[in-house]
Amino acid sequence: MTLKRSLGLLALVVVAGLLGWWWLSGAGETARAADPAPPPEVPVKTAQVKVQDVPVLLNGLGTVQALNVVEIKAQVNGTLIALPAREGQEVHKDDIVAEIDPRPYKAALDQAIAQRNEDAALLRSAQLDLVRYQKLAKQSFAPIQQVDDQQATVDKQIAAVAVDNAMIETAQINLGYCIIRAPMDGRVSLYQLNVGNLVEVAGQTGIVSITQDKPISVVFTLPEADLPQVQAARARGPVPVAVTNGQDSAHVIATGTLLTPNNTIDTTTGTISLKANFPNTDDHLWPGQFVNARVQVDSLKNAVTVPLPAIEHGPDGLFVYVAKPDGSVDQVDVQVGYQNDNEAVVTKGLSGQETVVVSGQSRLAPGSRVKATDSKPA
Repeated sequence: MTLKRSLGLLALVVVAGLLGWWWLSGAGETARAADPAPPPEVPVKTAQVKVQDVPVLLNGLGTVQALNVVEIKAQVNGTLIALPAREGQEVHKDDIVAEIDPRPYKAALDQAIAQRNEDAALLRSAQLDLVRYQKLAKQSFAPIQQVDDQQATVDKQIAAVAVDNAMIETAQINLGYCIIRAPMDGRVSLYQLNVGNLVEVAGQTGIVSITQDKPISVVFTLPEADLPQVQAARARGPVPVAVTNGQDSAHVIATGTLLTPNNTIDTTTGTISLKANFPNTDDHLWPGQFVNARVQVDSLKNAVTVPLPAIEHGPDGLFVYVAKPDGSVDQVDVQVGYQNDNEAVVTKGLSGQETVVVSGQSRLAPGSRVKATDSKPA
């Protein structure tokens, strides 16, 4: 009996121990399940708020225009015998760009010179006869009427020589028209007529055209509401203008100066045209090219700036998520005074020392913990 009782007590102790272990294990699991796990960190990208000078830009779409365009046409009829200027060549003022057969006009000049020599000889003979008649008239050997008639002959020959001089001048001008020179520095177009063609003054087809592309102009439009800012900037001094390619708005291809706005506003579109000039020494601008123009009308000094993606729109206005040193974020209401393609100028809400979230805001709420995967300046 004693052995059986001892074994029964031992079995009872073992069962009680197992039940206690099971209960304690279940209670621990229940307690651990009751404690909520901390939320995971949200991966975001951040940027440092900066204080810097920001140019105020007005953007407009425009086209490049040559400063001057000259259509080279013949002023005399004749055969085109030479085109010394190649297609696309840059020429300077007074360079020869085309030649017309000069032989007919050289012959006309020689004829006019010969006619003047003949009339000059007749004038000298008439003047000598006049002197003789005047002497005879003084001695009463010649009538006064004969002297008067000879004086009229002399005057007639003087007029004939004057006409001959005019004819020579006309022939020289026509001969000069056979050599066509560039009226300005510029670039030669593709040939509109080739050597060997008959050129006629009455024809509408030119030989070539020359465009002045150094300097060059850009004509662009802005909303009429921007005109007061442009006028205020012009009153302060020269207004800088930069142009970018129509496909790559980030790359500036030329910088110049605003020349003037147009004298009227287009009432159908509510826009005004403006013209700017550019040196174009590197030929990055070409007549007819479409470009984006940026007019700098002001500069904001010591402005607080953030990357544009950091600005969020909420029901109560604009806000940003500010990353705090403890790894959490806070929602801060802000006001934006100006923005461009890349950054926004914050006029209220930030001091310039914060770090803001620029990507991943859709998963954030005030107090969320974040993990910055990329940090870069604004």
